[in-house]
Amino acid sequence: MTSSTFESFATQAAIASLNVYRAHISPRKGFSCPHGLLHGGESCSDYVKRVLTDQNLSAAIRLAPQRFRDCKAAAQTLSTQRAQGGCLIIPCCIPI
Repeated sequence: MTSSTFESFATQAAIASLNVYRAHISPRKGFSCPHGLLHGGESCSDYVKRVLTDQNLSAAIRLAPQRFRDCKAAAQTLSTQRAQGGCLIIPCCIPI
């Protein structure tokens, strides 16, 4: 198996794995991608799939870890915003 054949196979396997994740795991995990929610863009799985499609496997392997670190930071930001946000409707905080 040549190097380019292996990379093509590995890229297709990675894309297939992302498709399975998005179809079967992501809907059941109970939350959406924090990076996508905070920044209004694509989810991490969409990002990695796009890099695999538009660039190559090596680029995805190189870029994905930083994206996941950015997603972790986005999750922390969203958590802080929720903790500091309080109520949107004042009476919801008042016991009845």
